[in-house]
Amino acid sequence: MDKSRVLIVEDETIVAMDIERRLKFMGYEVLHPVTTGEDAVLRAAEQSPDIILMDIMLDGELDGIDAAAVIRSQQSVPVIYLTAYADEETLKRAQVTEPFGYIIKPFEDRELKTCIQMALYKHRMDERILENERWLATTLRSIGDAVVSTDRAGVVRYVNPMAEKLAAVQSRDAVGKALHDVVSIEEMSDDCSLEKMMAGVLSNGDGCRKETGVLYSRDGRAIPVEVSASSIQGTLGDGTRAGVVLVIHDMTEFVRADRALRKSVQDLRRTLEETVGALTLTTEKRDPYTAGHQQRVAMLASAIAETMDLTEEQVEGIRVSSLLHDIGKIYIPAEILSKPTMLTDIEMGMMKTHSEVGHEILKNISFPWPVSDIVLQHHERLDGSGYPMGLSGENILREARIIMVADVVEAMSSHRPYRAALGLDRALEEIAKNKGVRYDPLVVEHCLDLFRSGFRFEA
Repeated sequence: MDKSRVLIVEDETIVAMDIERRLKFMGYEVLHPVTTGEDAVLRAAEQSPDIILMDIMLDGELDGIDAAAVIRSQQSVPVIYLTAYADEETLKRAQVTEPFGYIIKPFEDRELKTCIQMALYKHRMDERILENERWLATTLRSIGDAVVSTDRAGVVRYVNPMAEKLAAVQSRDAVGKALHDVVSIEEMSDDCSLEKMMAGVLSNGDGCRKETGVLYSRDGRAIPVEVSASSIQGTLGDGTRAGVVLVIHDMTEFVRADRALRKSVQDLRRTLEETVGALTLTTEKRDPYTAGHQQRVAMLASAIAETMDLTEEQVEGIRVSSLLHDIGKIYIPAEILSKPTMLTDIEMGMMKTHSEVGHEILKNISFPWPVSDIVLQHHERLDGSGYPMGLSGENILREARIIMVADVVEAMSSHRPYRAALGLDRALEEIAKNKGVRYDPLVVEHCLDLFRSGFRFEA
């Protein structure tokens, strides 16, 4: 381990030689002693000692206190005063230079060694703390978030450059002020505020640790922000909290991007709605006798889905699938679609292909729901008697099981080219009679409850 280098500043040569002898015996490296304050300043600048033993009473223009003040202003080196004078006025003057100790002449070796060791240790600790503070300050200056620290009373102790910019306040005007006079953050959640966040972390280190709100800067800007709060641990290590650090993240770009995304989603939904509407209209142009059928099926199927507590997205998927469930009929010849008499077996076989054709038309469209499969299965039946694949039970998509019930009710209660409307009562009787056989019993019950509650197709 390197020896600590000591500079002795003493105008009495015999005393200086005695101290030098003692220090060398203790294992220190002793620089050549000097006798004046001016020489002390020059020697300290040239040789950068680890510690200085400074006599207060020196010859020349600079006494020990003045010399120490100059040295301390130029470099970080601990100074221990050697003096035979310990009057109050002298000590008061010496305190300004932040000495690391006093040794009253005459002194013993043990006293000298102890004082030097304590001064060197304290200096190393102070330097380490100072370095950490410099590192922390540099880090806080460079990060992109605003940082504000306060003491327990809410008085601002530190404001980084980003906080200055965000709140439109200078650090020199903020430090020493109450937090609410420096930073105003409002429109937080009902059960939280900046004051509650701080009280929470001071009381138990928790509280509302992260919240969103609006920061109102001094230059009139309203800035959406996210705020997090953490406690500053006390220096005694006893669990006390000395203050609070607030980290304030500017959410302006996030909010702007979120709004743009929401608008994009709205535009996509509008485009989807328009596309679905155009496809629905295309089907009805081919089959004018069933005009409005798909819309009415969509109305009833969506209502059933809502009463079954399906999510908003699932209900929307059922509505879109209902609007497109007969899209495959554009493949069926118009004379079959509008034939005023019962269809032959061959014609009925051709009519039944509309589910598969609809699936082929829709399968390559990237819907957020399984629309093409729902369309394919809307004529399946619970007992396997449906078409085109003869699926049964849970093998049929729930959305298709809902649409099949709505489709049967609407079709039977409306006019068709080959028959007059059978009426709503007959339609409801059909699904009630075949509940659990052809049709999903839960879907049927919800459908019947709807009509008992007054549901009617719009004209």
